[in-house]
Amino acid sequence: MNGALSHLTVLDLSRVLAGPWAGQVLADLGADVIKVERPDTGDDTRGWGPPFLRDARGNDSADAAYYLCANRSKKSITVDFTTAEGQAIVRELARQSDVVLENFKVGGLKGYGLDYASLRTINPQLIYCSITGFGQTGPYAPRAGYDLLVQAMGGLMSITGRRDDEAGAGPQKAGVAVTDILTGLYATIGILAALAHRERSGVGQHIDLGLLDVQVACLANQAMNFLVSGSAPRRSGNAHPNLVPYQDFPTSDGYMVIAVGTDAQFAKLCAVTGLSGLESDPNFSTNKQRVANRRELIDKLNAVTVTHPTAHWVAALESVGVPAGPINTLDAVFDDPQVRARGMRIDLPHPVAGNVALVANPLRLSETPVTYRSAPPPLGAQTDEVLAERLSMSAADIDALRAKGVI
Repeated sequence: MNGALSHLTVLDLSRVLAGPWAGQVLADLGADVIKVERPDTGDDTRGWGPPFLRDARGNDSADAAYYLCANRSKKSITVDFTTAEGQAIVRELARQSDVVLENFKVGGLKGYGLDYASLRTINPQLIYCSITGFGQTGPYAPRAGYDLLVQAMGGLMSITGRRDDEAGAGPQKAGVAVTDILTGLYATIGILAALAHRERSGVGQHIDLGLLDVQVACLANQAMNFLVSGSAPRRSGNAHPNLVPYQDFPTSDGYMVIAVGTDAQFAKLCAVTGLSGLESDPNFSTNKQRVANRRELIDKLNAVTVTHPTAHWVAALESVGVPAGPINTLDAVFDDPQVRARGMRIDLPHPVAGNVALVANPLRLSETPVTYRSAPPPLGAQTDEVLAERLSMSAADIDALRAKGVI
């Protein structure tokens, strides 16, 4: 193994998306990630279907597609840590690990002796990352947090969706659980920072990460629009609050996106669309003026773009350096020549399905490339292996634990 993190062991006690996403990134980078799941049911997302992965005979397996998106290259073990024996197993694995990932409610692991305060006594170098809905402090800390709820509370839904004066107006969530994914990425960054600190100090630390904090942080320019102006941004559909024209446009066979970021690009857009002269019109010559006169300009462009198909406009605009593209469905995404050239679909052998298609990691590292060691594992597939290799348990010991329902 030559991954950048191949010297590290991660104990992944998390489930659903934010924590498992971080664990998968670390696994892609070479870490040995041990996923601890409940016996019988496992990670909640195993049942979040349809669709479910199909076995070699075409029948639904026990694992939903949702689970498959965040758990490749991990080892799955089943441990009931509500039992004393299960707690002892997890504690010993934590003693041998570099990182623990968990997303239980605040204080949820303390009663089992698996909280940071307990585990750092046996492993002072441990990096312990806690992911919750609202963080470890504050009035909302005891609450459960879900992506949709946090998209709403964190302001994302207030700026997502059609304008109030348009058909279909109203707050809208993103089409993917973006807050969970961003939290998983922030967790990965925090873990790498803590590991860098440990290399110099020899000391581990606790990472407190809340979904609401992440969502607020990722409001980016929209948050600053509010903080600078004092006015809360409103929904504007697919339009950009600070750039015009930067949105979707109708074509004769569907829709496309045009993303003009400079006045020079706007001038080229005017030439291609036959609207030459608008670039020198004082109402549209600068981005500031285009924002002020947004609706008038968009109406002019809509009247032109609808006269030709998407492919015509994309080719014409790209030829002069104006960013434009189709609004692809996912079948078109994975058939796109650029997506295919970059290898964004991977196929890995799977013990139940024979083969499973997955989405690649986008990182391209020249010296320590991402590696895909295994498909997302069936529930408990590596329980015996991990207990034997990590804890030196005999087959009889493992059988006895299984008979008692501990594993």
